[in-house]
Amino acid sequence: MGLSLWHIAIVLLVVLIVFGAGRLPGVMGDLGKGIRNFKAGLGEGSDKVESKADTPKLPPSDKSDSTPS
Repeated sequence: MGLSLWHIAIVLLVVLIVFGAGRLPGVMGDLGKGIRNFKAGLGEGSDKVESKADTPKLPPSDKSDSTPS
């Protein structure tokens, strides 16, 4: 019960009718850029999470103890 060649052909025909032959390359290019940016964003997000986890947490410093009396 998968997609047959006829199903794919009908979907492509409907997409061609809706967007037109002139706009179709631009739409596909924008879709590719969006997917590329999404993947890059996923990679950047995991780097930020890892770098935060590697940073040691220091206790708050009390400046009143360090001033001479």
